[in-house]
Amino acid sequence: MEPIVGIDLGTTNSEVAFVINENAEIIKDDDNGIMPSCVGLNSDGAIIVGTEAKNQAEIFPESTVLSVKRLMGKEEKIVLGSQSYLPQEISAFILKALKERAEKTLNQKVSKAVITVPAYFTDAQRQATREAGEIAGLNVVRIINEPTAAALAYETDRSDRQNILIYDLGGGTFDVSIVKIESDVVEVMASTGDNHLGGDDFDNAIISILLDHIQNELKIKVKNDNKLIARLKRAAENAKIELSSNPYVTIEEDHIGRKAFRDVHLSYELSREAFDDLIHDDISRTMDAVNTALKDANLLPADIDKIILVGGSTRIPKISSLLEEKFSQLPHGEIDPDLCVALGAAIQAGREMGMDSSS
Repeated sequence: MEPIVGIDLGTTNSEVAFVINENAEIIKDDDNGIMPSCVGLNSDGAIIVGTEAKNQAEIFPESTVLSVKRLMGKEEKIVLGSQSYLPQEISAFILKALKERAEKTLNQKVSKAVITVPAYFTDAQRQATREAGEIAGLNVVRIINEPTAAALAYETDRSDRQNILIYDLGGGTFDVSIVKIESDVVEVMASTGDNHLGGDDFDNAIISILLDHIQNELKIKVKNDNKLIARLKRAAENAKIELSSNPYVTIEEDHIGRKAFRDVHLSYELSREAFDDLIHDDISRTMDAVNTALKDANLLPADIDKIILVGGSTRIPKISSLLEEKFSQLPHGEIDPDLCVALGAAIQAGREMGMDSSS
């Protein structure tokens, strides 16, 4: 039987998954299966995708395209080198790389896929996603909503009606959706969010205090120093991740500049409490969206049977504590939040292949 893969085409990262031996599995390369949704040109003018493109983004922003998903459905041209591309053509480079990854692992041709999109995507955005697949050599057999895929990944008991809230906070976007599952049918009851709010904003908040410390305390000028900014961005992201499991982190970067003929090194301690204060307003906006979704679905917090966490930024402890406080239940994050949408897409792909999803 010809394989059908499941793809999460994300704003910040993308993944491909497949049902292997009745289990949905992320297809990995030389990584954890997460491919940055970045496309760029290298020094030779060749197209590069994923980690290689992400690594050059801060230093060569003019040669790198990030977050193209935000432009899907628009006729806006994206200039890359001497060429210009539609958003779906840029997305096609990402899909083609995922397709090739799947073919390498499965050792067979892959030409069919289920691709996920946000619940709020318009018909034009969904059509652009389908076109991106076709350009990449994929027959998109079905497009499903990301919250639907997340619910499928958790294989919720479908014999009883359940209301599930999916809190999806990624690198660049936030979505909250409420889905109703009844008799094996998943219906999106409400969906809202902010496509310019995510983990990148939290990184930038850390970068801001680091720059303030470097310029005002260490007396080092950093204006237009793209290489240092790139280093600080990586350091900030690592610190954010570390604070999900530790109460403190020390951010250290050697040789950030020179003063009085001596090298200056950065060493800055950041507490989880201080980090929570930095991102307080952003997290409050996500909880406002949760309230809006409940109102749109005409539900009370007590009507929600399950909360599912999606997106790497949901590992921030403050988020779980706020959701637990509001709904009087622990959110579910047992399935890797970075991967559960792709896994759900693979389960749907398995259904399209005639597999019994209950297995």
